[in-house]
Amino acid sequence: MNPVPQVATVEISDADLDNVSGGLAVGGGLYVETPIADVASGGLAVATPEGVATGAAVHTAAH
Repeated sequence: MNPVPQVATVEISDADLDNVSGGLAVGGGLYVETPIADVASGGLAVATPEGVATGAAVHTAAH
């Protein structure tokens, strides 16, 4: 069994969702499992009329 979480979730209100609708989002990720460790990484970019936001994450877990 793989104990490494694969998905992170966040609650967003309807009002906040209205503020980002109509924007453009691009994201991707990579997951590698080796005999000694698991490595997961991902990135996200969001563009709206109000501006651009970006984020990245890396997670490692040793066996």
